[in-house]
Amino acid sequence: MGDADEVIRTEGLTKVYPGGNRAVDGLDLSVRRGEIFGLLGPNGAGKTTTAGMLTTRVIPTGGKAWVDGIDVVARPVAAKQVIGVVPQTNTLDRSLTVWENLYFHGRFFGMSARTAKSEATARLEQFRLADRGPEPVASLSGGMAQRLMVARAIMHRPATLFLDEPTAGLDPQSRLALWEVLGELHRDGQTILLTTHYMEEADQLCDRLAIIDRGTLLALGTPDELKATTGADTVVTVMASGADLDALTDVLAVVPGVTQALRVDQSVVVSVEGVSGIVPQLFAAAEHRGIGITDVSVAEPSLETVFINLTGKDLRE
Repeated sequence: MGDADEVIRTEGLTKVYPGGNRAVDGLDLSVRRGEIFGLLGPNGAGKTTTAGMLTTRVIPTGGKAWVDGIDVVARPVAAKQVIGVVPQTNTLDRSLTVWENLYFHGRFFGMSARTAKSEATARLEQFRLADRGPEPVASLSGGMAQRLMVARAIMHRPATLFLDEPTAGLDPQSRLALWEVLGELHRDGQTILLTTHYMEEADQLCDRLAIIDRGTLLALGTPDELKATTGADTVVTVMASGADLDALTDVLAVVPGVTQALRVDQSVVVSVEGVSGIVPQLFAAAEHRGIGITDVSVAEPSLETVFINLTGKDLRE
């Protein structure tokens, strides 16, 4: 494998499911020790399959993958010792208390009873669940259960923590609480790989991220580096009911200052650089062609903009 600072590496990683569905297609990745690395893409992009291959749950069709220097296909048992996994679904043992879920996980990974007890108690404190220790798992809210799964996943101090869509289904308050916990783990040096289709989550949490779609790597870099590739300082989303949106796209594309105009579903996304007061100019251009704009929103370039530029579609599709 590569240098000592590299904790995850893939070379040509590929997964083809029966029927010819190529979920992951020749993926080359390198994740550095201590960083939060994100796989960002829409549902069905291949994010979960990639995480599954790296955590030994999915066997690759081709290519290679290493975690902490261990070939995950050739040595799956050894690989499981150095990873922590938080899946999308709740896998907590409902027959155990909150504290017992951590204690028995520690014992499973070879901790002595004494160490497992102290670690379980320490993790409950760390994840703000100390008062819930004696309670049944079923009493936890969705956000608390997710925090408990993260606590359990790091009990054995894995080289890498894998989180698959960690905040899917959580309310905004629970999402922020989990982000705070992950930020603390990051500051303590924990390497984290997460999959997400939330652009705000990737932007907020990730040191670097890979944008993937249809199993293919489209872009790789820090959030700021990726947003800089848009070549725009303003993004205007335009809607026009009942209008020919393809015609509107052509009209807006030639307005001075517009670097790109793309039709995305029932709107036109316009990238603008170096021009102030662009909205009246867009209205005027559309009106000149007899097209009435019904709604406009203005924002700075985001990871959503990057994805739209790369694929011509919305990240949420």
